[in-house]
Amino acid sequence: KDFNLTNEKDGHASDSDENSERGNWSKKGDYLLSLVGYAVGLGNVWRFPYLTYQNGGGAFLIPYTLMLALAGLPLFFMECSLGQFASLGPVSVWRILPLFQGVGITMVIISTFVTIYYNVIIAYALYYLFASFQKVLPWSDCFSWADELCSKTQIVSDCNTTMNGEIVHANYSFIISNNLTCLNGTINYKPGQFPSEQYWNKVALQRSSGLDETGRIVWYLALCLLLSWMIVGAALFKGIKSSGKVVYFTALFPYVILLILLVRGATLEGALDGIEFYIGRQSNITKLMEAEVWKDAATQIFYSLSVAWGGLVALSSYNKFHNNCYSDAILVCVTNCLTSVFAGFAIFSILGHMAFVSNRPVSEVVDSGFDLAFVAYPEALSKLPVSPLWSFLFFFMLVLLGLDSQFATIETLTTTIQDISPKVMKKLRTPITLGLCTVLFLLGLICVTQAGIYWVNLIDHFCAGWGILFAAVLEIIGIVYIYGGNRFIADIEMMIGKKSRLFWLWWRVCWFFLTPVLLMAILVWSLVTFSSPTYGSVLYPTWGTAVGWCMIIFCVIWIPIVAIVKIVKAEGSLVQRIVSCCRPAANWGPYLERHRGERYSHIVDPEKKKEHEIPTVSFTVY
Repeated sequence: KDFNLTNEKDGHASDSDENSERGNWSKKGDYLLSLVGYAVGLGNVWRFPYLTYQNGGGAFLIPYTLMLALAGLPLFFMECSLGQFASLGPVSVWRILPLFQGVGITMVIISTFVTIYYNVIIAYALYYLFASFQKVLPWSDCFSWADELCSKTQIVSDCNTTMNGEIVHANYSFIISNNLTCLNGTINYKPGQFPSEQYWNKVALQRSSGLDETGRIVWYLALCLLLSWMIVGAALFKGIKSSGKVVYFTALFPYVILLILLVRGATLEGALDGIEFYIGRQSNITKLMEAEVWKDAATQIFYSLSVAWGGLVALSSYNKFHNNCYSDAILVCVTNCLTSVFAGFAIFSILGHMAFVSNRPVSEVVDSGFDLAFVAYPEALSKLPVSPLWSFLFFFMLVLLGLDSQFATIETLTTTIQDISPKVMKKLRTPITLGLCTVLFLLGLICVTQAGIYWVNLIDHFCAGWGILFAAVLEIIGIVYIYGGNRFIADIEMMIGKKSRLFWLWWRVCWFFLTPVLLMAILVWSLVTFSSPTYGSVLYPTWGTAVGWCMIIFCVIWIPIVAIVKIVKAEGSLVQRIVSCCRPAANWGPYLERHRGERYSHIVDPEKKKEHEIPTVSFTVY
């Protein structure tokens, strides 16, 4: 006889889990590395070093650290605590404040838009990764795909020279043919492009003239995008049980590569010049008098830590109830910021060498975003001995940094589905996860056409901007001022134990005043300085800008819609309805009955199984 005792669970849960319905992280390390992987992304490598250089070098670390303490860490701790306390994802967790449930929906929809184009960036990195498997890097010189503007060095157009005792102005071909020399400071250069820039536009992207010219799907980018989604699907087919193991490699190995690139870069001529531009003698303390520097520091911290995207709530919802989320938040935030600083040394040491080799100032070779990752840095790597090896390592690092963030974002979406339909998710977790990846792959195909880079830039410009800031402001106002900051602190103490008033003093100051004010200031600044999207010198058509506005309106419109629906469904006068919607739902509180204590002993949730429910017993008789 075979006795098969089953208690309905999916691959997300195991017998050793505290929460046998939703599942928990197998180990604390799975959770921490998933958080680190989610927070540490491409921006740490391609945006922070440039911002530091641009905003006063080492002096920029002062506002950056202050913004971490005042805005980043308080919001990070709040979201981790929120998810862990309720064991719910970013939508269902708003049982805490039903009127604001649309905030959670907005976070999930924005994350969906972002995950579409984020995987396209990973596809770009995969393409460059495969292109690195050549003896000579294809962007190291002006090959057959190049036009007359391509040059490895700056092309002189004209200059002043001395001829028969007089200073004359002449084009460079005349000066060369007459064996003359240009006077210092009078040289003009032709508008030229480095091989890496033309390779990026002409070969990798096959970029069209603008958003109006969609062109065809670039087949090799589409295949790289498919591969990227296949990797994500494979890592998440069992949810956190599988992704929690994958992150031990994808979250840690980028640090190994960064260290290798830093050691290699530090041994090159000109590396010191690059590092000095980054954080050394070139530091300018007077930059701290400029408001723009503080705004850049706050914005970078906010986006770098991935707060208000829903991912922190989703990942933390799988923690055990008494996990110390306070120490987790501090550890991950500090790790994220140190990674940004560390990455800057690796980036600027090699860019310094590139400036030395090309006989240009470092300021002319530094860039950020796509231009750093796919133009400036590949150009610098192509000048190194054994350049394919360094190129492979760099793009492999970009792929890993991107995949970590994708794992968490997709887990955010599947967690939302699980909270809405737990029974369906238990039976069909793998098909739903793979189906979700398939749909997102198909939606991303527009981003691998010849106009794909314009779509990537458009979604990033609108969806990854003020919409998330708006959601963050409502989140902290709703929890602190409507639900109650002191009440929320009491919830946290149920998980991590009673703390002194002095312990909570800093968090109260931040949550009640400093963090909301800073977020409001950043939001207002973002709206005031918001401009129409451009890609380089290419302007977007009116209809393209309209599509961008439609996307962000579609994301945030759920906040008022859900609020209105909740008020309409409530009972009583208008004031009574609003007040009732501002109270926690009847089933708000810890997920498991044994964690509710006296404060939440009233909870009755018919959707949940009782913890002491007798398992289903089936007998197979042979």
